[in-house]
Amino acid sequence: MKLKELSQEELENMSYDDLAYLILEENGKKMKLMDIFKKIAKLLNMNDSEIEMKIADFFEVMSTNKQFVMLDKGYWDLSNKHMKNVVIEDEEEIDEESEEIDDDIEVIDDDDKDIYYDNDDDDVDDDDDLSDLVIIDSEEETSLD
Repeated sequence: MKLKELSQEELENMSYDDLAYLILEENGKKMKLMDIFKKIAKLLNMNDSEIEMKIADFFEVMSTNKQFVMLDKGYWDLSNKHMKNVVIEDEEEIDEESEEIDDDIEVIDDDDKDIYYDNDDDDVDDDDDLSDLVIIDSEEETSLD
């Protein structure tokens, strides 16, 4: 379906995302968001105040619709034109990584399963943090004199 083939009534009944899809499809290349919306505004005979009021709604539609993808420098395009990077790891690489992780885990007996043991000895502090601690018996009276 081409935009030129649609009547004014059909255009007005279409959603912003449908119009944007047709514009990007017919254009065949990425476009700036405002350029897409200007074309929509022209098709729908919007005045400047309507454009200002509806541009935020248009941006929300474009941002949430998975048919569109935002590219670098504010350009937008149809997401089906852009391949998503899918990384498939080799099973051997995955096994090696899991073995490395397993080396850092300490096995704990069932009796001690509620106790967390930190294997990191870097945190050991030779100074006694509690050396200046003063214990006051609650039954003793203390005075500030």
